[in-house]
Amino acid sequence: MSDLKIIFMGTPEFAVPSLEAIHNKYGIQQVVTVPDKHKGRGLRLQASPVKSKAIELGIPVLQPESLKDEIFLKEVQALKPDLIIVIAFRILPAELYKIPRIASFNIHGSLLPKYRGAAPINHAIINGERETGLTSFVLKDKVDTGEVLLTKKIGIGPDMTAGELHDIMMPLAAELTIETINLLSDGHYKTSSQNDVLATNAPKLTKNNTKIDWNQNSEKIFNFIRGLSPYPCAWTVMSNEPIKLLKVKILASNSLEASQYIVSKNGFIVGTATNDIEIVELKPNNKRRMSSSDFINGFRGQTTGYLI
Repeated sequence: MSDLKIIFMGTPEFAVPSLEAIHNKYGIQQVVTVPDKHKGRGLRLQASPVKSKAIELGIPVLQPESLKDEIFLKEVQALKPDLIIVIAFRILPAELYKIPRIASFNIHGSLLPKYRGAAPINHAIINGERETGLTSFVLKDKVDTGEVLLTKKIGIGPDMTAGELHDIMMPLAAELTIETINLLSDGHYKTSSQNDVLATNAPKLTKNNTKIDWNQNSEKIFNFIRGLSPYPCAWTVMSNEPIKLLKVKILASNSLEASQYIVSKNGFIVGTATNDIEIVELKPNNKRRMSSSDFINGFRGQTTGYLI
């Protein structure tokens, strides 16, 4: 273990490999994560993946409701940290990220300044990127705009989903975190400024911006669906019921009008502005995720119509 005093802040599964890697190499004096939330049908309190791993590793955990809470800030100040490391957490106020002796830094799931925001992995695929990556940067007031420390490039396969890219990034984020700690603790490093002219946004995913527009071309729809798979999923409306699409393929044909569908023994086919698309995997409303063949076998609705 090193003499570095490190505070780790994070919430989801994406941050867990980094948490483990840091603790194994340097030790972590404190983990900060979100308060437990009521989830599931029984509304039982559920800890974040980061909290669960911290408890397993024997690391103390703080769960402030507000990062500006005076008692919480005093607790962090009392720890006299050298570094605060943030991965998939909240926006830190200046009075918090300025506490460490060396720096507060974040690991972001894109090659900044591209895809600043809450959903960089999803938006890179939605926009048909063939390459993305990870960036470590020093925190400042404006989100995702700080001085860049290190980057790590990652290729995006033509059929890759957001879930697959997420899983590839997790261990690489841990590697980049360790490399960044080494860089900062050594003291001999240079940062580079982000070019705001090249910045693109990766806004939070909502019900409104995950609905499929069937008037777009087949390639855009294909990228949109894989960029939202397996969560939160691109969706459309069929026979007045929402339906989520997880996997599709582009066909050579262009026989259907945009949004027109046909369900038959040959498949579940939907028209776009260009080529037709075949639905491969989907999740009907209030049902499990299933293959199109299972969906077709149990289908009792109208075999043709228009998706909304």
